[in-house]
Amino acid sequence: MRGRLSNLVRRPRPSGGRRVRWLRRIVGAAVVGAVLLTGGVVVSVQWIRGGAQGHVFAEHDVPEAPVALVLGTKVHPDGTPSPFLTARLEIARRLLAAGKVRAILLSGDNMDPEYDEPGAMRRWLVDNGVPAQRVVLDHAGFDTYDSCARAKRVFGVDRATVVTQSFHLPRAVAVCRRLGVDASGVGDETARRYDRTWRISSTREYGACVKAAADLLSGRDPAHLGRRETGVRDALLGA
Repeated sequence: MRGRLSNLVRRPRPSGGRRVRWLRRIVGAAVVGAVLLTGGVVVSVQWIRGGAQGHVFAEHDVPEAPVALVLGTKVHPDGTPSPFLTARLEIARRLLAAGKVRAILLSGDNMDPEYDEPGAMRRWLVDNGVPAQRVVLDHAGFDTYDSCARAKRVFGVDRATVVTQSFHLPRAVAVCRRLGVDASGVGDETARRYDRTWRISSTREYGACVKAAADLLSGRDPAHLGRRETGVRDALLGA
């Protein structure tokens, strides 16, 4: 009788082996995911930066182009450009003065009426001696892809010198070239003295290259495409 009762009692099955198997599966999936993510980043960075090889120059060596495309970045609440943006504008001013370009297209974020990158950029250039008629504003350059796409499709820019910081320049030149603009580029190094911001921004470029690759492969339209504008053509005719 006792033997029968003991046989009827359900003995708990060991669960340690099951936990180990699940743990191995989770770790394996995490490793595979990390490898795929790392591989995707590496391939994206190489593909994007490869498109800029041979087209990044020192300021004095850059070929002449009709237009300097200055990409926007942070503007302070009082409307003054940040040091990173000021450095870009100073390069564009010198390129115009040296006859390397004949017009300047300022592309930045003006989605919020209280925040106007192109307007702040224009004020700085005019205050520093650049003729207002040589300056054209693109208020819908919400990111690098949008700025390059709109330069081509909205403003009719076929050839340009892209101006930004040197860590950003390969991506900016490559995106413009892959969108049909015959782009060269000049990069700023003076803002490197802001070491922490420079390092953070440089690190973000890896993720930005992945996004740029996705944008290019999808062929998406800019966030705001809009109608064709004649500002660049008019500035060049008046140069």
